[in-house]
Amino acid sequence: MVNFKEFWSRNTLVGVALGQFLSLLITSTGFSSSELAKKGINAPTSQSFLNYALLAVVYGSILIYRRKPLKAKWYYYILLGIIDVEANFLVVKSYQYTSLTSVMLLDCWSIPIVVLLTWIFLKTKYRFKKITGIVVCVAGLVLVVFSDVHAGDRSGGSNPRKGDLIVIAGSTLYAISNVSEEFLVKNADRVELMAMLGIFGSIMSAIQISILESNELESIKWTAGAELPFFGFAVAIFMFYSLVPVLLKTNGATMLNLSLLTSDMWSVLIRIFAYHEKVDWMYFLAFGAVVAGLLIYSGVDKDGNEQPPNVGEENPQPRKEYEEVISGNDSKFVHLLQD
Repeated sequence: MVNFKEFWSRNTLVGVALGQFLSLLITSTGFSSSELAKKGINAPTSQSFLNYALLAVVYGSILIYRRKPLKAKWYYYILLGIIDVEANFLVVKSYQYTSLTSVMLLDCWSIPIVVLLTWIFLKTKYRFKKITGIVVCVAGLVLVVFSDVHAGDRSGGSNPRKGDLIVIAGSTLYAISNVSEEFLVKNADRVELMAMLGIFGSIMSAIQISILESNELESIKWTAGAELPFFGFAVAIFMFYSLVPVLLKTNGATMLNLSLLTSDMWSVLIRIFAYHEKVDWMYFLAFGAVVAGLLIYSGVDKDGNEQPPNVGEENPQPRKEYEEVISGNDSKFVHLLQD
C-alpha cells in the first residue's frame, strides 16, 4: 500500500511543481518551433545556438569569478555538448515533417532509455512502487493516443513517418544527455556543468551552422512576427536548461522525463484557452493519470529514490572512487561500469 503522507513531503511537492514548470517551458518551445516551421524557417541549430551562448555567458562568468579548477575533465563536456546539440537539432528538425503532438508523444521513448541507463551506470534501484509510478505515467499518455482529437492531430506534417523517426533518434540522445547531466551534477557542480555545456554547445552549434545552415539563414525571409517565436524559443530553453540540473540533483533523470510527459496536455490546455478549441475528455483523464504517476514515483523516498551513484547500494563504493572517475581515471571508470 502506498503511504499518501509521503506524497506531501517537501521534496515530492517541489519536484512535481518544478517538473511541471519545466514541462510548460518545453511546451512553449514546441509551439515556437511549430510556428517557425509554418513560416518556412528551417534553422534548427540556429534556434539552439542562442541558448548555448546565453549559458556560456551567464554561467561562464560565474565560473571565471570563482577561479576554481574544473571538477570534471573537459573532454567529458565536449562529448556531452555534441550529444546535446545533435539531440536539439533532431527534435527541432522533426517539426518540419510531423505534427507538434507527434513530437511530444514520441519524446516518451526517452523514458525506457533513461531507466535502462540509470540502472546500468548510476546503479539506480527501481523497486515496485517506482515502476508502478512509471507505468501509471505512461498509461496516462497512452490515453491520449486513443483520443479522436489526438488521432486527427497526428495526421499533420509533410512526412510524418520521417519526422517520427527523427524524433525517436533525438529522444535517444536526450536520454543519454540527461543521464550524463545527472551524473555530472551530482558529482561535479551545476554552474560548471551549465558553463561548459554552454561553451562547447556554442562551438559545436557554430560549426554545424556554418556547414548546414549558412545558406538557409541567408535565404530566410523574416516575416512579420517571426522574431518573437525565434527569441522566445531561446529564452524558454535557457530557463529550461538552467533549472533541469536542480531537478536532476533532487529527483533524478527519470523523474525529469516523466514530468515532461505532461507537455502534451499543457499544449492542449493552451489551445483550449488561447484558441478556444474543443478537445476530447480523455486529455484531462490522461493529465490526472500522469500527475498521479509522478506522485507515486517521487513519494517513496525510503524505497530507493535516485541517489548519487554511491548511495543506496548494498555494497556502496567509497565516494573517492567516483571522484577519481571525474578526475579522469578512465581505467577505473571502465572497471566501475563493468561492476
